[in-house]
Amino acid sequence: MPDLDIDARGYLIDLDGTLISGQTVLRDARWLLNAVAGRFVLVSNNAEHTPAQLSRMLQTIGLAVDADSIILAGTSAIDRIAAEQPDASLLLLASPALRSYARRRGLQLDTPRPDVVLVARDRQFSYAKLAAAVSALTDGARLVVAAPDLSHPGTDGRPIPETGALAAAIIACAGTRDYTVIGKPERALFEMGCRRLGIDFSDAVMIGDNPQTDGLGARRLGMRFWQVHDGSIRHTPQLAVV
Repeated sequence: MPDLDIDARGYLIDLDGTLISGQTVLRDARWLLNAVAGRFVLVSNNAEHTPAQLSRMLQTIGLAVDADSIILAGTSAIDRIAAEQPDASLLLLASPALRSYARRRGLQLDTPRPDVVLVARDRQFSYAKLAAAVSALTDGARLVVAAPDLSHPGTDGRPIPETGALAAAIIACAGTRDYTVIGKPERALFEMGCRRLGIDFSDAVMIGDNPQTDGLGARRLGMRFWQVHDGSIRHTPQLAVV
């Protein structure tokens, strides 16, 4: 059991590399969720699944987390676009689950001249999709990237491509341009997590395995950060804020 003071009003907890690795529950995960029960939300750069999907998956491996306590970069990016541009046309590079989610939010998919290109984690990414995204951006569509991660370590340690790698390919072809990133370390997911808990940044602790996303984003907002390393939670020194 970690020697930590569980005294904050609320906790934002990363998922992959913090609570689980693939289908494996990590060392301190069950202790942590029990210790902060009623005071946490999961905040993840996952850009492939919906909260309902992940809630069901976590249930199968013995982690009971309601969908309402899960905030994900992919679905949050769709929610942001739907709020800012109701009925927008969207070129969505994403999983079938996120495409269905976008339709339920009232967004139009697969139109000839989309208003927005949203890049999420698309396992079926292809040359044709790359060309379509570049064409849409050249015609004036705005670019939104669900999460900046280039890869994450698989259970065997090998890198698995992530959303940021797909976005990098598109930008390499379409040219450098302004674009919006929803996932950590940007502030959007941290804001949503604290709002859902009804707390200020100063009342929250971010717990995650990545100091460049979880840690940097937290420090920028004045939140404490506890790092998970090999499944164990520990306090971390202050990070430089950029």
